[in-house]
Amino acid sequence: MSSEPSQNGDEKSQKPLHDTLVDLYVGEENNHYPLHEKLLCYHSPFFASIFYNKDNKSSRTKEFGLPEIEDQTFALFVGWLYARALRGPEEERDIGPLLDLYFLASKLQIEALETDIVETVRAFYHDNETYPGLRRVQYVYANTEEDNVMREMMVGSVARYLTLADSIPEHWAKALKKNGQLSVDIIRSIQEWHLEARQVPDARDASVDRGRNTFKGPVGFSHIEEGSSMQNVKEEDEEDQEESHVNGNGVS
Repeated sequence: MSSEPSQNGDEKSQKPLHDTLVDLYVGEENNHYPLHEKLLCYHSPFFASIFYNKDNKSSRTKEFGLPEIEDQTFALFVGWLYARALRGPEEERDIGPLLDLYFLASKLQIEALETDIVETVRAFYHDNETYPGLRRVQYVYANTEEDNVMREMMVGSVARYLTLADSIPEHWAKALKKNGQLSVDIIRSIQEWHLEARQVPDARDASVDRGRNTFKGPVGFSHIEEGSSMQNVKEEDEEDQEESHVNGNGVS
């Protein structure tokens, strides 16, 4: 998947790729990545501000360190930088590295890469008829701010999952009670569906079934069940919940 790049200055875009290399040192071990200055700054305003001065001329600075970035994540970025393509995830666990790459793209201010990653993750969940688990949503919330595209996609997916499910899985109920912002975002996502009034049950109308009775008997509005009609999503969420306890990730 690819997007059209945005240009960061005529002087940078006119240089041949082989003209100048900059040295980037990544991770705790300072792994060395020599990259083409023009290409790097063409896509990243972050690096353009480092390697180009206010007059849009190449500066004397030709090296920069990113000790806080994982080497695997930066290697994925370099692959995208030169190929303008992402390898789609084959299974759910492949989503994690893509999210780390997304956070790096946000830091480096590369909107084209952010868009590519969101669309790749979106396509995975859609094509596999599944939804983001709690662990994924928590991880995104812990590393993004409001009005973030990845966060909005994740929350919109979860809103659909919870709306269509027969009940709220217990670990999701606990997360929603604990984090008000997540709950508010889900409501906002549902509002963006712009449903017609006739499509939404009216609890004020005594003549219609308001969904409180099932074949199992009366079920209170606040009742939480362990089960879910979307069994695959439930099992995935339970695994996510266990991993979130181990890793300590959570929505604050």
